[in-house]
Amino acid sequence: MLLLVTDTSGKQGSVALARAEEWDRNEVEVIEVAFLAGGMFSAQLVPQIAVLLDKHGLRKADIDAFIGVSGPGSFTGLRVGLAAIKALGEILKKPIAAVSLLEVVALAGKTEGKVAALLDAGRGEAYFGAYEIAGAAAQVLQERLLSKDEFLSAASGSTVITPDPAWAAVARESGFVVFAVEAPNAEMITRLGLRKLQACDTVSPEQLEANYMRRSDTEMFVRSSS
Repeated sequence: MLLLVTDTSGKQGSVALARAEEWDRNEVEVIEVAFLAGGMFSAQLVPQIAVLLDKHGLRKADIDAFIGVSGPGSFTGLRVGLAAIKALGEILKKPIAAVSLLEVVALAGKTEGKVAALLDAGRGEAYFGAYEIAGAAAQVLQERLLSKDEFLSAASGSTVITPDPAWAAVARESGFVVFAVEAPNAEMITRLGLRKLQACDTVSPEQLEANYMRRSDTEMFVRSSS
């Protein structure tokens, strides 16, 4: 099973080819990852997909499913990445799994119970996800953009999972149990996406939407001026 995996949520993006040999097992091989320069996603993404496929003797028609990071993150970046997945999914009629980076972080902690996943959002804020973890399954309770004080209140009673040292320090200083994990990468994203595909937790191209959490600067300017 050939998977095309995209992540255009951050300053640097990536597109990867991965293969799952057995549908009912969560074992994947990331064949190759191509990185995309910030500010260049729209120019680089589709050509890089073509280069990767050609390099490995594959065609677009060989892709069996798509995995795309739906957020949180950059307004422009997410829009570019998901537009490409929407177009390919519509043309090839293949399933799409939308992956939250916060859920990737939550599961990377390899703990169970109530978990708070954190990613730095800049401007003194954090992308926050509250989950109930049982084995390899994560029930989403909420995902929000929070200030430091809001996070400390919302995370009460949770184990904090984050790849960000600064937010890990904030949580530890406030008495939370903290697990520091690796920043989400193509393999981690692919594994969660594969589980979603196996569970038929997929979306149509029309249903695939970005979870920005923060409005774009243009939207905030329009609202403040109205």
